[in-house]
Amino acid sequence: MARWCYRHRLVVLLVWVGALFGVGFSASSAGTDYANVFSLPDTDSKSAYDLMQKAFPNTSGDTDTVVWKVDRGSVRDAAVRDRVQPALDAIAKVRGVGAVAGPYDGPRGAAQISRDGTIAYAQLTFVQRANEIPKDVVQQVLDTAQGAERGGLEVELGGQAIQRVQEPPQGLSEMVGIVAAAVVLFLAFGSFFAMTLPIAIAVFGVGMGLFSTQLLSHTTNIPDIAPLLASLIGLGVGIDYALFIVTRHRRGILRGMDPEEAAVTALNTSGRAVLFAGGTVCIALAGMLVTRLRFLDGVVIGTSLTVVLSVLAAVTLLPALLGFLGPRVLSRRQRRRLAAEGPAPEGASGLAARWSANVEKRPRRIAALAVVVMAVLAVPVLSLRLGATDQGNDDASTTTRKAYDLLAEGFGPGFNGPLQVVSSGGDTATLVEDIRATSGVARAAALPPARGVTVIQVVPTTSPQSKETDDLIDTLRDRVIPKAGADAHVGGVTAVSKDFAAVTGDRLPLFVATIIGLGFLLLLVAFRSLVVPLTAAVMNLIAAAASFGVLVAVFQWGWGLDLLGLGKEGPINAFLPVIMLSLLFGLSMDYQVFLVSRMHEEWVHTRDNARAVRVGLAETSRVINSAALIMVCVFLAFVLSGDSGAAMAGVGLAAAVALDAFILRTALVPAAMHLFGTSNWWLPGWLERRLPHLAVEPQEEPAAAAPQAPSGPSGPATAVHGFVRTADGDPVEDASVTLMSTGGRQLDRVTTLADGSYIVSVPAPGAYLLAVTSPSYGSRARHLTVTEGPLVYDVELTGDEVDAVT
Repeated sequence: MARWCYRHRLVVLLVWVGALFGVGFSASSAGTDYANVFSLPDTDSKSAYDLMQKAFPNTSGDTDTVVWKVDRGSVRDAAVRDRVQPALDAIAKVRGVGAVAGPYDGPRGAAQISRDGTIAYAQLTFVQRANEIPKDVVQQVLDTAQGAERGGLEVELGGQAIQRVQEPPQGLSEMVGIVAAAVVLFLAFGSFFAMTLPIAIAVFGVGMGLFSTQLLSHTTNIPDIAPLLASLIGLGVGIDYALFIVTRHRRGILRGMDPEEAAVTALNTSGRAVLFAGGTVCIALAGMLVTRLRFLDGVVIGTSLTVVLSVLAAVTLLPALLGFLGPRVLSRRQRRRLAAEGPAPEGASGLAARWSANVEKRPRRIAALAVVVMAVLAVPVLSLRLGATDQGNDDASTTTRKAYDLLAEGFGPGFNGPLQVVSSGGDTATLVEDIRATSGVARAAALPPARGVTVIQVVPTTSPQSKETDDLIDTLRDRVIPKAGADAHVGGVTAVSKDFAAVTGDRLPLFVATIIGLGFLLLLVAFRSLVVPLTAAVMNLIAAAASFGVLVAVFQWGWGLDLLGLGKEGPINAFLPVIMLSLLFGLSMDYQVFLVSRMHEEWVHTRDNARAVRVGLAETSRVINSAALIMVCVFLAFVLSGDSGAAMAGVGLAAAVALDAFILRTALVPAAMHLFGTSNWWLPGWLERRLPHLAVEPQEEPAAAAPQAPSGPSGPATAVHGFVRTADGDPVEDASVTLMSTGGRQLDRVTTLADGSYIVSVPAPGAYLLAVTSPSYGSRARHLTVTEGPLVYDVELTGDEVDAVT
């Protein structure tokens, strides 16, 4: 497939461009129809809503507010009333508005004016819930109300329906993330053309995913946060997957391979790992379905579709783009060096090799330090409180945030989250008196009954996000209502948020067990080991605890929250743990696959665990850290989205990826694998026979199929011999010399003599790899072409590099 895409690159590019523009045009024409559907059966707030819908069919929908404030005088002044009342009357006539209760409607309305007379509000009750109200209706209400503004009179609107039309600027966070990723890619590749490849793949994958999700919103319930999360994860995985493939492609060209063969090899090796990694991300995302929260079904659809399209772009569009670039995927300096010095392996040297050697020498110390760091960061998670952010977390420039602040200023913080106690029987009068006498209640008033149902509006003394309000809801449900002998339920937006958090928390253990179990099984089949997947599962839990600790410290405790410009501290969004854990487990599985697959490859060839871990870490740590840095930049850019949920997810995922890549995969995992030794690769024989074979890397071709040297036909067996010496010319004794096929299969292995000499047998003329390893002087690998007759080849070990073997 890679070869076909490379050779028919123009066709592939035109198909992708046509598909992107076609789906984009269709999505733009159809518009959006996102819906936040919270289905919470068997909860107290759902029972309250059902009763209200039965008794007050025109007032059981979303309740929003119009708030106005005067700089001088009173809201009771005739000049103010003559501007506001006509606007309220016009709003009452808007299709979809069930009722408007203003402060000028007699004695009952007088309570809707603040004590100092400078702030007043009117309640708008729609006939539908917020997610069901057409946006054009909400926009008409918004425009009508704000049309009453004048100098000295401020009019703002709050509520869930209003919040839906107050969308933050689109595209800013995505653009900032792409620019930051471009800078990292340019520093990693040193080539403008190579830098553009991962960006292009991410743009195509995310673009197709978002447009497709927008179209699907007309056929199924997809929440409005799904596109933000899909673009967040899509940009990260799209850029990262292309980065892994392009890195392998560049390495092949530097070793003297033809660009087409280098692309085919890259797709047939790293491309397979990308397919496997993308599959693990989708499986982790699909794990959200076990929670049976309908709100998350649309998130699974949007994010999984974007990941699938990003993977598809990486394995089809990317080889086509590589065909257009050819050798220009290298930097100018690399092309000049290749022309002047010829092919040479691009080895892992410098910092990566030195760090890998240090981990091998001090595994206990490094593992202990990494565990301490992660444990300290995880401490705040002990005070994790799930809930829902409200309009107090909106951007300070939005009308919903301004209305929230005005209501808190005029009527107290609890006014922004009133509770609705809906009673269908019993002594309602006693219930009202008991509620008023309850600690934490500012005021309570019963509305006129209808069809045997009475609604009691309860205003807490504390804000909707506070723990005291949650405790008040529990007190009303567990003590006050049973004591009064009433058949009543506590509803309202604040109660719904609390119930949603409780349901999510109850189902979270099943969800975590599901995705960890699936990840364990995948790695078990891929690496034929029990310890490797067990280690990965433990590391995932450690990363999750530490990242949630960071999230709690920032958003719940408020550390550094002012720098983000996202309002005050509050509980963690109830849906965030499920979404974050899905994405975190999927992404961490990617890094585990890329890291351990290289270690496993080396283990299969040498059966030397220390070498396998050392070489695997040295050769993959740089690209893993680059990929993680890109993801961190992309995720942090979503702080600029203006959406508190997306910003919270961005900060949490950025912390999770940084900790996972820079501490766990770079330090703790390899240190633990050094300590475990050969146990890393142990698998019981009975299990080995029963497991299916899932190859992340392609199957090796037999040695007879090795590429032939252009200067001679295939002939009899021959040999490679020479000396292994240090940079000073001293012989290296007991060094391991291994001859491998170009695919990495071991053909012969010997140990150098006292004078540093060696000789390995060659099955036939062709291209081979010669790997030399010494505990004291490091490792080196060279690409050889053997013709007829023995080849003399001396090797110099410098002691400061680990060269690539495949």
